[in-house]
This record gives sequence, structure tokens and C-alpha cells, in this order.
Amino acid sequence: MTASESPAPAGRVRVMLVDDQVLLRTGFRMVLAAQPDMEVVAEAGDGVEALQVLRSTAVDVILMDVRMPKLDGVETTRRICAEPDPPKVLILTTFDLDEYAFSGLKAGASGFLLKDVPPGELLAAIRSVHNGDAVVAPSTTRRLLDRFAPMLPSANTEPHHKELGRLTDREREVMMLVAQGLSNGEIAARLVLSEATVKTHVGRILTKLGLRDRVQVVVLAYETGLVRAGGHG
Repeated sequence: MTASESPAPAGRVRVMLVDDQVLLRTGFRMVLAAQPDMEVVAEAGDGVEALQVLRSTAVDVILMDVRMPKLDGVETTRRICAEPDPPKVLILTTFDLDEYAFSGLKAGASGFLLKDVPPGELLAAIRSVHNGDAVVAPSTTRRLLDRFAPMLPSANTEPHHKELGRLTDREREVMMLVAQGLSNGEIAARLVLSEATVKTHVGRILTKLGLRDRVQVVVLAYETGLVRAGGHG
């Protein structure tokens, strides 16, 4: 494990690498080190070590492997995302339709990446989640949910059921379209609204439901039955 003793310069994205494969961490570190707006400030070989490092190191984005000794990436992600103002987590997986990726999204990750992701996509993903966007396209998340939602137990969504009642009819309509994988532009065209108005609706949905990004909207829409696996609700 290595950690930077000094904070990243202003404007840099502080990245943490969590993976038990040293070679993979080394490869990612080399890619990130070449970027003027990024810095690897910490590394860990398992979830237990990651949680310890985070107590003393400020991090913006974590690249999180899922299959690790001691504490896997899904449970580590769950614990991290339960903290106030947590760093964003990107799950690293071998297959794009992977139950670990699905579980990671349910645990609070902002997206997932394949371990053999091209460098350009890796960098774009890190910048995207740092700016508050979800990396995984909702349509990809939807495919994951269609495959795995019927097999995995849902979390307790009763509080969210009640929160859904706070949404206006329009917000509920927008939420269903987000859950179906439509972009803001596509939703705007469907509902004959401006894209800025759709963005405002999405922001209000996230605030009212206490969600971080569009990926979590999709997951919640499945868990509450607003959208059902294999269908549009």
C-alpha cells in the first residue's frame, strides 16, 4: 500500500486504487500519473486495508475490484457509501453482465468498468463520476437489472416507496423514462420539453429520493416495482 503524504494539487482528482492484483494497480497508476488533472493518492490490496486508508486520506474517486480477500469490493463499497460525503466508487469487473457489478451498483457505486478498459475510457469515466455523473449508461444498467434483479433479494425499499409519493406526476414520468435508459435529450423529445427542464426534473428526483445519480434511479425503479425486469413497468 502506498499513500501520498500531501494533498493533491488544487483541481486534481484524487484517485484510490483498490485491487489485490499489484500488476493491475501498477498499470492504472501509470495511466493516471500521465494526466495533469489526476493523482493516485492511495492504494490498497483488499477492502479492510481500503477502509483503514480512507480514515486518513482524502479521496475523490475509488477504482474498486470486487473479488478480493478479507473484504470484497461490494461490502467495502456499501460501507464507504454509508459514510457522509463519501468518495465516488467505480466497480472493476471482468464481465459487463456480472452479478458483482450489479451488487456493486446496489451498494452505491456510481458505475462499473471492465478491467481491460481502454485508457481513454478509464480517464473519461473517472472525470465523469468526479463531476457527479454516472459512468454506466442507464441502458447498460437496465440489462444488468433485467438479468439479475429476479435472482437477488431487494433491499428494504419501504422508505423509498413513501418518498415516491412526493414526486409530482411529471417527475414520476421522467423517473420511469430514466429507468428505461433514455438520455435527457431523448426524454425531452418524448415529453416535448426542453433538455434543461428535464435536467431540472432529474435533479429534483435525486434530491427528493436521496439518490446520488441516474444509476441509483434505475436500481430503485426496479426495487420498488416502478419498472419491472424485462419490461417498462
